[in-house]
Amino acid sequence: MALHILDEANRCLECKNPTCIKGCPIGTPIPQVIKLLKDNRLDEAGKILFFNNPLTTICSLICNHEKQCEGHCVLAKKGNPVHFSAIESYISNAYAPKMVKGPAVSNGMRVAIVGSGPAGLTIAIILARYGYQVTIFESKDKIGGVLRYGIPEFRLPKRVLEDLQYRHIELKGIKIRPNIRIGDAIGIDDLFRDGYKAIFIGTGVWKANALHIKGETLGNVHFAINYLTNPDVYKLGEKVTIIGAGNAAMDVARTAIRNGASEVTCFSIDEKVAASDYEFKYAKLEGVRFEYGLKPVEILDNGVIFRKVTQNDDGTYTETDGEDMFYPSSSVVIAISQGPRNVIVSSTTGLNVNKRGLLDADEHGNTTRQGVFASGDVVSGARSVVEAVARSKVVAEAMHYYMQSLQSK
Repeated sequence: MALHILDEANRCLECKNPTCIKGCPIGTPIPQVIKLLKDNRLDEAGKILFFNNPLTTICSLICNHEKQCEGHCVLAKKGNPVHFSAIESYISNAYAPKMVKGPAVSNGMRVAIVGSGPAGLTIAIILARYGYQVTIFESKDKIGGVLRYGIPEFRLPKRVLEDLQYRHIELKGIKIRPNIRIGDAIGIDDLFRDGYKAIFIGTGVWKANALHIKGETLGNVHFAINYLTNPDVYKLGEKVTIIGAGNAAMDVARTAIRNGASEVTCFSIDEKVAASDYEFKYAKLEGVRFEYGLKPVEILDNGVIFRKVTQNDDGTYTETDGEDMFYPSSSVVIAISQGPRNVIVSSTTGLNVNKRGLLDADEHGNTTRQGVFASGDVVSGARSVVEAVARSKVVAEAMHYYMQSLQSK
């Protein structure tokens, strides 16, 4: 493995104008990291990776590298970019066990993190570095959010999350309150009452979007976000229909095959899939079938009726009359993205949302209520993990500035 990684690192051209950095949403200093590795300074490379991106071990595995760093590599023009994903994974995993430093000196100020997905974890780790007393409030029994409950084990092993929790959360003195949803027994006002100087909301988007067609309530129908949370409790049968063709649909399809489904088909209303090229190719390799230009019109106990459609230049669709087709299946999984739940908003005064139900926050994460910040999917809608981390780094600094301004008054 090490020799392979060094061979890959030696392919780096050390460009004067590194386009790979421009392709990385979080601006990882890729050439610098690679050069340190080649100079046998692995620990320094690891420090840079973790300081720039607290979730570097995770992003190295699940980022859309072909569209980001690797897709922007100048060697990609010839079809074979430097595979920084493998380099980043090797360095971050080799250096992680050396991260044993305890909590920073406390500055005496409390901060609450609501939700422990990519955004919440990033905020918590950065503010803990500054010495804030951080408490994470998580509605589920374990931290990770979509990282744990939305990404399959074969793409993101749970051991990576456990190591992150130990090194970045437990060793740093960050407290966790699992199985508690802010907006129920405890609200935002209670947190301010108990001395939290700032509150971050990163609750993600866990409300499945529905098709609103006949048959959607039948017992053979499930939503992707629910299925991925705990696939083992679902009995999908041998023939599975998946409505949708994004990355979540690919995760559902590949998980269903691993859990015994013999025939899995993804149906896309477009003439191509929305998933990343890598995820699409892996799904095809593992036997997933694809159908295009079809719109579901009714779900039955034994399958789905689809209608042929044509996509127009303006993004709308024209249905073809008389072109309805029945596709039999044992179960149906709907994978057409998610929206936010509104428990916090409905129980808190002063928090505004937009037409999509997403929290209203500016570029620094300030919501419409003073002292409450937000970022990640609950603000932007479903996006990539690295985009959530990148935006949350900015918000963490804004929260630090805000709390320090309170202290100076």
